[in-house]
Amino acid sequence: MAANLKGKVALVTGASRGIGKGIAIGLGEAGALVYITGRSVNQSNSIETISGSLLETKTAVEEAGGICIAVPVDHSDDQQIKSLFEQIDREQNGQLDLLVNNAYGGVRSLIAANGKPFWEADINLWDACNKVGLRSHYVASHFAAKMMIQRKQGLIVTISSWGGLAPIFGVAYGTGKSACDRLAAEMAIELKPFNVASISLWTGIVGTEQFHQLADANLESADNNVGVAAIADKFNWETPLFVGRVIETLCNDPDLMNRTGKVQIAAELASCYGIVDEYDYRPVSLRSLRFLLAQGLPILKGRAKFIPDLRVPWWLILLAILKSPKI
Repeated sequence: MAANLKGKVALVTGASRGIGKGIAIGLGEAGALVYITGRSVNQSNSIETISGSLLETKTAVEEAGGICIAVPVDHSDDQQIKSLFEQIDREQNGQLDLLVNNAYGGVRSLIAANGKPFWEADINLWDACNKVGLRSHYVASHFAAKMMIQRKQGLIVTISSWGGLAPIFGVAYGTGKSACDRLAAEMAIELKPFNVASISLWTGIVGTEQFHQLADANLESADNNVGVAAIADKFNWETPLFVGRVIETLCNDPDLMNRTGKVQIAAELASCYGIVDEYDYRPVSLRSLRFLLAQGLPILKGRAKFIPDLRVPWWLILLAILKSPKI
């Protein structure tokens, strides 16, 4: 990958593993200085050397060619978020070019609530999904915007998913993702006069460590939920690094301000930019005819490359889901 983010300062929240780790590595490939956060800390508040820890992400970013500063942060604590931005402001002379709102704390709770309607799931599922996965995004964006408007440039990417449109993991998850999309859109309106962009990025099915667990847990119940059925067999999964490479290229998109305020789909941006993952593979969008036909007719999965990569309108997909007797 071309090192085209040298001199840029980025912050990726929730980067100790999963999507955040892949994003941080992707930015490191491009030569960025990347701040990463996570809760992988021990009692002395230092970074642990455990699998998936901040230290491992930091090492991976530096091996990819970037500069990485790891900061232990609990994103459910507003004061810790505030202190993080004060540190970046102080150390980088007020420069912050990119914020990726990725921190999320609800995966384990979603696994525990698998197959249950919202009235039977633990009431704390809401906060597990949305205290960090939504509220902390607003708090981080609040402090990032203060820095970015001073320099009249910047990009805030809020990680979301197609669960904001269609049923997938239940009420708490879907409502939170819909709110992330609206958060990005509303921020974009107020930031646009300052040449700061805000987008909501829909990833596809990203093969993180925890998502593998979630998919495996849903194998037996896949027939009871259309959204779950779409992920249970691990078809057309994206890698975390794939998402990182998309964001890296998005930062340099000359058409960025025309994208602000809109939902952007990682796989569709990758197609536009010519991006592949570490295996030289490019997953298609979840609204691609290739994905939908192969998902609906499993016999086609081995021949999926022969199906046209055409985009099906979201309204048509949603209509089909709502009419399904499995919902």
